[in-house]
Order: sequence, then structure tokens, then C-alpha cells
Amino acid sequence: MNVAPTATVRVQHRYGTTVERVFDAWLDPGLARQFLFATPGGTMVRAEIDPRVHGTFVFTDRRDGDDIEHTGRYVVIDRPHLLVFTFAVPKFSAQETTVTVDVHPADGGSEVTLTHEGVLPEYAERTQAGWTMILDGLARSLG
Repeated sequence: MNVAPTATVRVQHRYGTTVERVFDAWLDPGLARQFLFATPGGTMVRAEIDPRVHGTFVFTDRRDGDDIEHTGRYVVIDRPHLLVFTFAVPKFSAQETTVTVDVHPADGGSEVTLTHEGVLPEYAERTQAGWTMILDGLARSLG
């Protein structure tokens, strides 16, 4: 059996607020819909989160009349430091990947290190740009 090579993407961002506030934003549908998988030109039309281990999430961003669904399942929820979930965009690939969000104290605030494993190499650059946009959006959502 041949296994296609994959890449790991890692991005970081610092926030001027507590680890609890940053962590909780990932599991709050009202906040998460503002930054998670939201694009500048799109409209978030669905944001559903079942925030428990084995619970699922679905975010649908409407882009130029086309709905792009982002799905996953929570593997680890260790508040307020570690969130691990599977991730897929079924419209483009049935492949499930793994995202780890590590939140830790830093300089009077907090820092997120996000690691996305299993990314197809041809999508690594776009994936890094996407997660950078999402972490920047989280900063704006937190005010």
C-alpha cells in the first residue's frame, strides 16, 4: 500500500488576553463563526459545534454563491490548553487531517501554536495562509 506524502503546517499568534478566553473562542459558535473558516469575501451561513470529545463541528462559508463546508470531530478537549480535532473539506477531498491547537501563557497574554498534520504538499502554502488568516481573525474577534 502506497501512502501519499503529507506535510505539517505550523503557525503561531500572540494574544493580549487569557488562555481561557482564547481557548473558549474555539468552542463558542457565536465567536467561532466570526473567525473559524470565515473568509473576507464569504458569508458564514452555518456554524454548529458540539463541544465535547467525539462531538462534531460544521462550518459553511458561502463564497460567490458556492457553499464550502468545513467539518471535523473533537479528539481532545483539555481546557484551557489543548484542542485536537479532525478536519476535512468534503467538497475538495474526503481526506481527514488532524489539527492541534496549543494555547499557553505568554508575556501577560497568551500564544496559540496551531499544528495541522496530514496536509497534501500541494496545499501546504495555502493551508498556512488560511490558518494565519484564521488566527488573525481570532484576534479581531477577541477585540
